[in-house]
Amino acid sequence: MTAKDEKTFKGKYFYGVGKRKTAIATVRLYPKGKGVVVVNEKEVNEYFPTPEIVAIATSPLQEVDGSDKFDLSIKVKGGGFEGQAEAVRHGIAKALLDMDYNLKPVLKAQGFLTRDARIKERKKPGLKKARRAPQWQKR
Repeated sequence: MTAKDEKTFKGKYFYGVGKRKTAIATVRLYPKGKGVVVVNEKEVNEYFPTPEIVAIATSPLQEVDGSDKFDLSIKVKGGGFEGQAEAVRHGIAKALLDMDYNLKPVLKAQGFLTRDARIKERKKPGLKKARRAPQWQKR
């Protein structure tokens, strides 16, 4: 099955939403699969630029030994590649938890279920950035 066959994913699936910074990933996990991971209608290795980022995104599957048992259809938007990969990781972990609640101790111990809530602080009026004040002038 290739990325073009993504629309042919059929049957029951488990759903998870992952977030990180400004990236949001919606994950559909199909339990009876062959290990196909499709991100925005591309293979995961095509979509993410480096193997390290692919490893970050698919790490929950490696942790539960499910890299060849599930098919994944993922839609991700916002942020950069690393933020998107961490959002995908969070979404996969939540979908796995939806499928089998007994996986919670394994996923929780690795920190995959914790949403990393660090986001960019908003700019305040009168300042140049969130906290950077204009340079002080004596005269």
